[in-house]
Amino acid sequence: MESIIVVKALAALAQASRLEIFRALVVAGEAGLTPGALSEALGVAATTLSFHLKELVHADLVTQERNGRNLIYRAQYDRMNAVLAYLTRNCCQGQACLTESATQCEC
Repeated sequence: MESIIVVKALAALAQASRLEIFRALVVAGEAGLTPGALSEALGVAATTLSFHLKELVHADLVTQERNGRNLIYRAQYDRMNAVLAYLTRNCCQGQACLTESATQCEC
């Protein structure tokens, strides 16, 4: 993974509302959440939520899928895991103290 991609992902998460939205999508799992459900659960106005979701999609941390009249948003677990792996790749003074599975989400 290139550092520019990691910077883009971290920049998207470096805002309290976006971090909260992303965490809610991680908790929701593969089922994902609609903007209405996110807005209600987090108490975020629809227009504000739309702006933050756009930023998370642009950073490739969240996917958007149309299901009939609804949009479903889901966390991108593979991207999240790649960012975490990048951040922890040289931990423990370069020693291989983490196994590959320690940085993988089993969702």
